[in-house]
Amino acid sequence: MDLSITYIIDKAKEGKEISKDEVAELLSVKSDRDRTELFSAASSVRDRIFGNKVFIYGFVYFSTYCRNNCAFCYYRRTNKLNRYRKSEDEVLALSGSLKDAGINLVDLTMGEDPVMCAEDYSDLLRIVRRVKDEVDISVMVSPGAVPEGSFSKFKDAGADWFACYQETYNRELFSKLRLEQDYDERLNQKVWAKKAGILTEDGIMVGLGETLEDRADSIIKMGSLGCEQIRAMTFVPQKGTPMESMRPSEPMDELIAISVMRLLFPDRLIPASLDVEGIAGLKTRLDAGANVITSIVPPHVDLAGVAQHELDIDNGHRSVAHVLSMLDEMGKRSATNTEYESLLKDLKAQNR
Repeated sequence: MDLSITYIIDKAKEGKEISKDEVAELLSVKSDRDRTELFSAASSVRDRIFGNKVFIYGFVYFSTYCRNNCAFCYYRRTNKLNRYRKSEDEVLALSGSLKDAGINLVDLTMGEDPVMCAEDYSDLLRIVRRVKDEVDISVMVSPGAVPEGSFSKFKDAGADWFACYQETYNRELFSKLRLEQDYDERLNQKVWAKKAGILTEDGIMVGLGETLEDRADSIIKMGSLGCEQIRAMTFVPQKGTPMESMRPSEPMDELIAISVMRLLFPDRLIPASLDVEGIAGLKTRLDAGANVITSIVPPHVDLAGVAQHELDIDNGHRSVAHVLSMLDEMGKRSATNTEYESLLKDLKAQNR
């Protein structure tokens, strides 16, 4: 056992400040024994704060049109593929069916669709308002980067959360990934959302060519922004992109990043995404310290994921019912909507 790893873990559990070098040391763990110690520490910290509750998010990727040309994204503007844009009524119906199945929140996600961005996001704002009012469910909106003046409108429409992933806090790497986009404008999405009274989610991608020090720096900076939900997700090479021939990262690196985020930021919501390994990766991510299940997609409704746009969707393995049965087998339970709404109320009070 690496005694330095044990020392750093103990420091984190005691709430002491961890240096970037120490974070990088945790991210570098190699032996099964050290990884087990790290995962065990992270899950115990999670359980101490959240108990055996797990929060469940339904994913409605309602438009795959996008004006951006990100080097890593399957839905980049220049990729030739069949795209879709769900109607307002379809989004309402999908959100309602997910609520009936037992989710705590619906994540309304789109590419930066020029149609939805038109007229200061009037169509998107109407969808958010209707889902919030008619479905009566907590709402996360993930529309890409929007102007500073739009955040108060999203707040007024009923958005509880605004998600915008930086992917990396290495500016040079960012410029190679999010082509023709402004690093600071994207970073400020979280700042502007918080200022408007909206909870925020940020995320990094693992395996994009970053160093361990880059990854450590990104985790520290992402958490220091004060985002109430933070995530890490493994890069999956996508067909039709400049990065399609890159060697994919091992999911183990994502699991380690989840554990490190939990130790550094114990009270944050940290997702276990089903979009990389599908349902097969759920238990390992929860065991690493995650407490939110995201990318739940109902089968047979022609919705896509992001990293793995078809994985486990039409076989029903990313349905709410299948996830709930797995939670039961793991001795965990899904939070009630009352519990989730109470958590949001507390988080919003802290954000004032």
